[in-house]
Amino acid sequence: MDILIMIGQLVLALSILVGLHEAGHMLTAKYFGMKVSKFFIGFPPTLFSKTYGETEYGIGAIPLGGFVKIEGMVDESLDTQNLSAEPEPWEFRAKPAWQRLIVMLGGIIVNFFLGIIIFIGLVWINGEHFLPISEVKYGIVAHELGKEMGLKDGDRIIKVNGNTIEKFDETLSPDVLLNSNSFYTIERGGQILDIKIPTDLLEKLSDRKARKRLFSPAAPFEVQKVITGMPGEKAGLKEGDKIMGINDIGVLYFQQLQDLLKTMKGKNVTLHVQRKDELLHLPMEITKDGTIGFQPKLLLKEGTTTFSFFQSIPKGANMAIEILDMNISGFGKIFKGEVSASNAVSGPIGIAQDMFGGHFNWTNFWTNTAMLSLILAFMNLLPIPALDGGHSVLLLYEMISRRKPSLMFMEWAQKIGMAIVLGLMVFAIFNDVFKRLF
Repeated sequence: MDILIMIGQLVLALSILVGLHEAGHMLTAKYFGMKVSKFFIGFPPTLFSKTYGETEYGIGAIPLGGFVKIEGMVDESLDTQNLSAEPEPWEFRAKPAWQRLIVMLGGIIVNFFLGIIIFIGLVWINGEHFLPISEVKYGIVAHELGKEMGLKDGDRIIKVNGNTIEKFDETLSPDVLLNSNSFYTIERGGQILDIKIPTDLLEKLSDRKARKRLFSPAAPFEVQKVITGMPGEKAGLKEGDKIMGINDIGVLYFQQLQDLLKTMKGKNVTLHVQRKDELLHLPMEITKDGTIGFQPKLLLKEGTTTFSFFQSIPKGANMAIEILDMNISGFGKIFKGEVSASNAVSGPIGIAQDMFGGHFNWTNFWTNTAMLSLILAFMNLLPIPALDGGHSVLLLYEMISRRKPSLMFMEWAQKIGMAIVLGLMVFAIFNDVFKRLF
């Protein structure tokens, strides 16, 4: 069932994004009087199609993209048989270069503004939830990567890059992870220390095979819900219980419990539980996944900031710009060799599993859809032939030089671009499979 939910969310998100992206091309083309013969979401074979006016609208069986067929344009169909004749008034090639440029950028513009609109809506409806740094009074739990860079359990992060912070999320913001000279200022046992963030931290965090984490807030907790059929329920764990330790090892924070359970997968243990004024000792067998089956209630008080509709506009737009900036910076790190492509690039399997997951939540779905919309806009703007950005570069060349590239050049550029795009798709899919199997 979890797999179906993951696939369903990915297909729905891609259908929305691809449909609106291609609609951006189609509507601008129709506005300028160009003939649009096909509008498809998904790739062949065709599941459904119906013709309205001059355009055939359809749905393809492979939901990983879509296309619009604009007459008189060299596109992925590579249909150039009729392009040697004089252009008809309704053809793409008959229109001024500036109109053709707007048509090519139409999908990117739609995806960009769609991401902003979704973030504005999320901010307006949900507000902003955050953990005040003042609530992290017990410091942090340092995980593998945190310990590697010199952090310890109980450290209190008081500054990032020399700046005082108010929200715990600021410790892991893109500006921190993507900056080459970032550092944390911490308080440890009354001493103030600076801990430098290594330049390859993003590479290590993105390594799915290693699955290493940095740190998390030290959070006291209690049992909020016991999951039916799991070891906790069978042993008698109840809502409101406070887990004090396992065997002879004490536990104060939820993150400590998670790390401890991973070292005891499949073992028989004794769980020490505080229930009101009574200390109980519950024998149980930990699952092979390192869980006992409960949902925690973290005893840290979150803060919430609400926004009016007009206040949500700059806030949502700023969130979208930060996502774009993060992707551009991340792409730059891949290009410089600071982050390997195999760790940074995800295909449909990785997107479905890592972003959407096996549980449906409207806020999570729309947040990820907005992020994908902005990523799609950025990737399509890259100057690769066959992508919108590649077509736009050729149109800008035509506008500046006042000369059209030859039909043969356009055809070969499209072929080379399609080979590059297909190669990237194959790499992303096989990379997904390899990371999950090995």
